[in-house]
Amino acid sequence: MRAVVQRVSQASVAVGSETIGSVGPGMVVLVGIAKSDTPDAAAWLAEKVCRLRIYPDDNSNMNRSLIDVGGQALVISQFTLHARTRKGTRPSFNDAAPPEHAIPLYNEFVERLRGMLGHDAVATGEFGAVMAVSLVNDGPVTLIVDSPEAHRS
Repeated sequence: MRAVVQRVSQASVAVGSETIGSVGPGMVVLVGIAKSDTPDAAAWLAEKVCRLRIYPDDNSNMNRSLIDVGGQALVISQFTLHARTRKGTRPSFNDAAPPEHAIPLYNEFVERLRGMLGHDAVATGEFGAVMAVSLVNDGPVTLIVDSPEAHRS
């Protein structure tokens, strides 16, 4: 699994004209699921994301995690994170998991986050929908996090 994590002061996601999820201070997590991913990857990634020390302490050092600051998370499925772009100009998405494999892992990731942060602290987009994500990147802080399984293929 692969995630792009952005520290935000606020974020929201809409499908059409309806806002379906929003968060205050915390992070936006774009999650890409590969064909080779497993429930262990979802568990590992959720733990890693919640414990990333990307929030400032009293000395302005990045020493606090999402758990430490009581932040929220907006999770968006993003199969394009597994695009191959080395050849040509059209990305290949052959490594991205099909929905029947990806949806249960996406849901596992979200439920693990809710277990660590609280149910109301985690908002989501709509899997497979065309979404408009709005955010205010705080810092800016943006990280790419790959589960250990992401480098096996």
